[in-house]
Amino acid sequence: MSEVRRLLPRTRLLTLTGAGGVGKTRLARRAARSLRARFPAGVEIVDLATVEDVRLLEPTVAAALGLRDTGRRVMPILVDHLADKRFLLVLDNCEHLLEECAELAARLLSGAPRLRILATSRQALGVAGEQVLVVPALEVPPAGTDVRGIARSEAVRLFAERAAEVRPGFAVDAATAPAVAQLSRRLDGLPLAIELAAARLRTMPLDELVSELERRFDVLAGLRTAALPRHRTLYATMDWSFGLCTPGERRLWSRLSVFPGGVDLETAEAVCSGDGVAPEGVLDVIAGLVDKSILISIRGDTGARYRMLESIRAYGRERLAHGDERALYRRYRDHYRRLAERNRIDLLVPDQFARYRATLAEIPNMRLALDLCFRRQGDPAAGLEIALALWAAWLLAGALNEGRNWLERGLDLVPQPNVTRAMALWVNALFAAYQDDLGAARLLADECRLVAERTGDRTALAFAHQAAGISALSIGDTGRGFSLLQDARAHHQARGDSHATAVNLYYAASFGVAARSPDQAAALGEDLLAMAEARGAPIVQAYAQITLGYAAWRQGDPRLTEARMRRAATLLAGIGDRWGLIQCLETLAWTAGADGRHKRAARLLGAAGRLWRALDIPPLGLRALAHSHRDCDAQARRELGERAFTTAYRSGSRLDLDGAIAYALDDVSG
Repeated sequence: MSEVRRLLPRTRLLTLTGAGGVGKTRLARRAARSLRARFPAGVEIVDLATVEDVRLLEPTVAAALGLRDTGRRVMPILVDHLADKRFLLVLDNCEHLLEECAELAARLLSGAPRLRILATSRQALGVAGEQVLVVPALEVPPAGTDVRGIARSEAVRLFAERAAEVRPGFAVDAATAPAVAQLSRRLDGLPLAIELAAARLRTMPLDELVSELERRFDVLAGLRTAALPRHRTLYATMDWSFGLCTPGERRLWSRLSVFPGGVDLETAEAVCSGDGVAPEGVLDVIAGLVDKSILISIRGDTGARYRMLESIRAYGRERLAHGDERALYRRYRDHYRRLAERNRIDLLVPDQFARYRATLAEIPNMRLALDLCFRRQGDPAAGLEIALALWAAWLLAGALNEGRNWLERGLDLVPQPNVTRAMALWVNALFAAYQDDLGAARLLADECRLVAERTGDRTALAFAHQAAGISALSIGDTGRGFSLLQDARAHHQARGDSHATAVNLYYAASFGVAARSPDQAAALGEDLLAMAEARGAPIVQAYAQITLGYAAWRQGDPRLTEARMRRAATLLAGIGDRWGLIQCLETLAWTAGADGRHKRAARLLGAAGRLWRALDIPPLGLRALAHSHRDCDAQARRELGERAFTTAYRSGSRLDLDGAIAYALDDVSG
């Protein structure tokens, strides 16, 4: 810790290297917390262990920084966001993407002169100017050390702490010190190996634990291996721990290791049971693996999840039987296909927030399911269905690049003209329009129409009209665009598809605001809000309120605008939706200015301005009302004076998203 604090101000890239299990990640995270005060623009930790596709490296970093990768190129967004910030970026677990992480670090450091990067990797990144700090193993007591000296050594202190957790009252004394010292030396002071060994004291006496380890290491010593000594030590410890597990625990260890994003109990039962592990017995087996420090239990918004440290997960994948692997991956693919469909958020359902949170928690695992479909397991049609089911979650999360990447891979592999292909083309056209890739949007909409006509499916044809309508409106062809959206909406309504109707109403109302048709937008927005409230769909309610807020502003009613935006912000704060919340903050600044509360307007402009830079492309409503931002800014400067305006603006810009929303919703704040 002292070395990290000393070196980081002197170098722009500090890489912590060392053997697996030595504690690089834990050290980096603790250092990041302790250094937060030195980096006023923030500290962010990006866990790269779950990123297995190099194309997702930049989008993953962007998402961790709260940026929407709405543009086709993510790196310029990252550089622009970090360009003037004194910021610490922690890139954890770089070794499997070494070249790509090196390039990422070099480009970010080149474009952001005040940025510092702290990386963890089993080897150096090899970037010019990189400072490497080798993380050593814990100090072990030399042979012949007395009891007091043994008890003071780092490795023994860690063992004693962990041992006391599983065997209350355990202490290093004259009776136990020789065995603990021998064990810590045998494990080379590796923290992960020590923790795995200490967990075994729950069921094994200390002397037996030491003798079992010695026997296992003697076997290893007879094997020829090119691995470095500490890598051999950790592998041998895990091999020993694996051998002491029950057959069910060994099967579950290896099966759970395929999940890059951890797993909940329901998924573990669905995917990992079978061949000696009954579904109803999975929880007991998981509990055993948690007790043995193989699994870590984490409780979050979606309930308990179980994950492995990367070294343990890598070992588990090695032990996955080849015959078991194919069936496991098939169950995995089928489970996530069902899960993606079950958690769709483009439907008018009351649990939209829970579905969205569940989907975000599973994104790393969904990525593997998509890769299995498109590459390993050869079921691209299933992959396209998964990608299609995730479209609204990607849109809300701002992951348009990732969404288009998966959709385009699926469309390339599923050329057959069918309804799924038509629906994927509609979504891809929509994403292209969001990214201002208007030529691609038009071509995709045209192909969607051709596929729909060939299938003769009326649902597909309705979405083809919808895609064409949004494409036309995006280039300013309002007459044709609104006509096509209305035609599509009539098809949706004739089929009784309220979910598709709601999506259509949202875009029709949003483009109505942009086209200076506030009365039309308000009428459509009211229809949308009524549908969402009748079904209790909170995300759709929030975006209906935003659209109605814009319409009210166009109609010259700032009080109604404020009421609409406050309702939307209250809803969206539950999922931290930056895309919607920034629109609320910006518009609430205008309404404060219209009411003569110019200090409040300046502070809200500052809060929104800080967050705006995370958006590569502003939402449609705000693009159409850019003059309102300029007017609000100019009026606040005139009324407050430049100095007072700057003070208020900077005060707002220092608020994080939660603080900004709390301020915006506080009636008495100035």
